[in-house]
Amino acid sequence: MNQMTLIAGIDGTGKTSFRGVLEGQGVDMGHIIDPDVIAKSNKVTDIAAGKLAVKEIERCISNGESFTQETTLSGHRIEKTVARAKSLGYGIIMYYIGLNTKYESIFRIENRVKKGGHYIKPEDVERRFGKRFEQLKRIIPYCDKVVFYDNENGFVKVGEINGGSFRFTNGYRPDWLTEFSRDCFKF
Repeated sequence: MNQMTLIAGIDGTGKTSFRGVLEGQGVDMGHIIDPDVIAKSNKVTDIAAGKLAVKEIERCISNGESFTQETTLSGHRIEKTVARAKSLGYGIIMYYIGLNTKYESIFRIENRVKKGGHYIKPEDVERRFGKRFEQLKRIIPYCDKVVFYDNENGFVKVGEINGGSFRFTNGYRPDWLTEFSRDCFKF
């Protein structure tokens, strides 16, 4: 079965670093689509890189190729893409990385920029942070499995949805996942 892997979370949560963790564990992620890499390698703007990433995703789906996409889950294109992949028989797994506050994300982005990484406006982070659970709830029904990681002090697996049911996976229950599981998704 072809696989669509989503590495999701708002800006600054560590999606690219987490992808490296998965690669180090030997997880087969198929073709990796990373707009940041596309922007650097093609010397184009973030908007142009996003358009090229969409073309890559469409190419993968049209060819029945497994792929991995990093995403903030913002906008409606991601839902349409996931729905299309699901309708074509793709298995869909989402790794969702969370932090407790928008300030943690903004701080991490500031550090990333100091090291030569890309900038995201704080107001964009704040907007996405406020909508993160709403966006997550839209995508979960398409997923065969969702694995939640907290990245406050390194990636810690804290929960999962498998077979339609949610469970915490260890004794550590970060505030963001507790809030999501209690208030934003009725399991």
